[in-house]
Amino acid sequence: MTIEFERFEQTRQEESRDSGLVSFFQRIAEQQPDRTRIVFVCIGTDRSTGDAFGPLVGTLLRERGWPRVIGTLAEPCDAHTVAHAQATVGERDTVIAIDACLGHPKSIGSFIAANRALQPGKAIGRQLPPVGHYSIAGVVNSHGPKAYWKLQTTSLNFVMQMAGKVAAAAEQAWMQPGASSDEELIKLPIPL
Repeated sequence: MTIEFERFEQTRQEESRDSGLVSFFQRIAEQQPDRTRIVFVCIGTDRSTGDAFGPLVGTLLRERGWPRVIGTLAEPCDAHTVAHAQATVGERDTVIAIDACLGHPKSIGSFIAANRALQPGKAIGRQLPPVGHYSIAGVVNSHGPKAYWKLQTTSLNFVMQMAGKVAAAAEQAWMQPGASSDEELIKLPIPL
């Protein structure tokens, strides 16, 4: 009985996170309804499972037809290319930065969505320029003394599910006319 209650509570929390992501994206969509003016800067590398969160989101967004995505598994936007990526963005574009982060053990699997720029590389001690008008950081693992190791040993399946939630939420917020919301909800990954 206790296990079922815990599972129910976990499912409710995950649904709340997912709807929070959709609401966050919907507020941005109200300000900028033109998908072609949205630029996703998905920061990370394909060489670390935890840090692959950004490129995984970028890949999923590209697959869903988003025209302006910087940072995918095929072409990551990492510490060496993030400054160059920002130079390619126009003044009238709305930039949404996406990156992985480490946090409190109870926060793992949640997202930190903010109406401000993201500071990439902070968890591993890098000082990179801030990115974006809006940002989403996915808490992929717990913060600790060996941050780089934590990112390296994060479950790829878990990170892929988190990335799927972000891509689905963005798609739902800028849903094309005539698309059914039921179709969009089916695309959400099944909770752990």
